[in-house]
Amino acid sequence: HKLALSGVVATLKQKNNGNFVYFGELFVDAFKDSDPSAAASMKAQIEQMKSFVVGGQAPDFTQKTPDGGEMSLSELRGKVVLVDFWASWCGPCRRENPNVVRMYNKYKDKGFDILGVSLDKTQDRWLQAIEQDGLEWHHVSDLKGWGNEVAQAYGVRSIPHTILLDQEGRIIARNLRGQALEEKLEELFD
Repeated sequence: HKLALSGVVATLKQKNNGNFVYFGELFVDAFKDSDPSAAASMKAQIEQMKSFVVGGQAPDFTQKTPDGGEMSLSELRGKVVLVDFWASWCGPCRRENPNVVRMYNKYKDKGFDILGVSLDKTQDRWLQAIEQDGLEWHHVSDLKGWGNEVAQAYGVRSIPHTILLDQEGRIIARNLRGQALEEKLEELFD
């Protein structure tokens, strides 16, 4: 039963929407009598995931900026924010960057901002990619690669991975890129 519960939670972390959380709770509830400690552990993980579903409040975080300072997600409250998980070595991320730059330039004066969370391990490569791709928005990283604490907390399993937040820090959408992201921003700002 522990293995089955673990599988459900792993799926929830990848899918991370309200329906999966709801059904995950039902599943855990059905198994609570056969293994109470495993069910309690899984229920706690599901409760934590509720913060990461569309409509949930995005948990705050703080990481290092390229200049060695620190920045928190909450510093951008009052703006629509795209949290963009990426890395210098990620080909799909780098190919998507021109689209993101274009959308940033189009909407930055209307209350749109971006916080790039890098999964790089090397600061020089991270900074070089920011410069090469013309990424003029905010950036943070702990330089732990896939061990990045924010990526782990948000259940990021592949990149690019985006989370769009409203002005109050609630999650509007996840994994929008290209045309889908552009349409959502048009809906919000035009």
